Amino acid sequence: ALLSNAAVAEVKPAWEVKPRPTIDVAPAVGPTTAGLVKFQPLLLTAIEQRLGSRYRWGATGPNRFDCSGFVWSIFQATGISFERVSARHLFARFAAPSEDEQFKFGTLVFFSGLTHVGVVADANGFYHASRRHGVVYQPFTEYWLKRIDGFRRVPLPA
Repeated sequence: ALLSNAAVAEVKPAWEVKPRPTIDVAPAVGPTTAGLVKFQPLLLTAIEQRLGSRYRWGATGPNRFDCSGFVWSIFQATGISFERVSARHLFARFAAPSEDEQFKFGTLVFFSGLTHVGVVADANGFYHASRRHGVVYQPFTEYWLKRIDGFRRVPLPA
C-alpha cells in the first residue's frame, strides 16, 4: 500500500526526533529551588529555538553553532552569563553535580577526551551541536555512553 503524503511527512530520521525532557520541578534541596523553576522552561525554550540549526566550528549563533557555542548560547538566552570557551574549559570551570543530578535536564555532559559537550535532556538523551546533523536531540546510545568523560552543573542565580 502507498503511504499518503501526510504519512510520509511524519517519518523523520532518528536525529530529528526531539522528545521533550521530563522537567523535574519537585522542590530541590538548597537555595536554587526558585532559580530552577524559572530556569528550566527558559532553557528548554532556548534549546527548542536552536534545534535544526546547522553546525559551524567556532559559531555561537544565531543560526549556526559548534558544541560549546550552542551551550553558551542557550545559557545566555536564559540570562546566565559566562565566558564563551571550549568544552575542555567549561569542564574545568564548573563543579561536578551529585550522582543523582548527572542525568537531569540542564546538566552539561562531556565526551571524547573533553572535546565535545552537550546538555542532558533526561536519562534517555541529550541535546548538542553535531558536526553532521547540526543541533539535535541524541539518545544516549552505547556509542555515546562509552564516550562520556563527566558532567558539570552551571550554577543558577538564587
